[in-house]
Amino acid sequence: MHLLDELRAEHDVIEQVAGAFLTYAATPAGDRSAEDGAAFLRFFRLYANHFHHAREEDTLFAALRDRAGLPVDRGPVATMIADHERMAGLLSAIGAGLDGGWSSEDRFRDTAAAYVHALWHHIDAENSVLFPECEPRLRRNGVTELPSRPATDEEREALSAGQALVARYPAPRDPGVMRGEGCIACPAFGVTCRGLELEWWNEWEWDEFEDRMNSG
Repeated sequence: MHLLDELRAEHDVIEQVAGAFLTYAATPAGDRSAEDGAAFLRFFRLYANHFHHAREEDTLFAALRDRAGLPVDRGPVATMIADHERMAGLLSAIGAGLDGGWSSEDRFRDTAAAYVHALWHHIDAENSVLFPECEPRLRRNGVTELPSRPATDEEREALSAGQALVARYPAPRDPGVMRGEGCIACPAFGVTCRGLELEWWNEWEWDEFEDRMNSG
């Protein structure tokens, strides 16, 4: 599906800009460019949130609910939506701090790291679990393609600025977070989501799984 391919490609860019933001946040306050801080915020707000996350929620997640009959009030989709909301809150705090100054450098670095780490975990969960699993479920329900939309001029400008920031602020060698694929690596696993199998699998999928296990 073209939309899924687009979302995966956007993840690559967002992940890189997030790494650059960690480097920016670690830069001493007197050496940080206010213009670059505004450019980071513009990228995350316009490109990551308004363009990327909005298309996930309005198109992909809506199709999983309306066409594939999957729940969006619990399980993987609810977890992804909650991630979007949490990250938006962290971004608002970062924006307020950049506008009005931070009470301490540690607070800025900690908030920036919390945002970036949440974003990375979110990308890992979507790339390794949600996207691979949602495509066959949509196809089984007659959905072979999903609509998309081009980025607006403002969103494209935010993207270009974000890519320029990646060149100026190389990501740290030690990002300070453990990453991984699959439900077990997701911070929500066992907390707000029971995992893909318990949340999404139907009866025949469980039967097929048990048959494979028994035949082995």
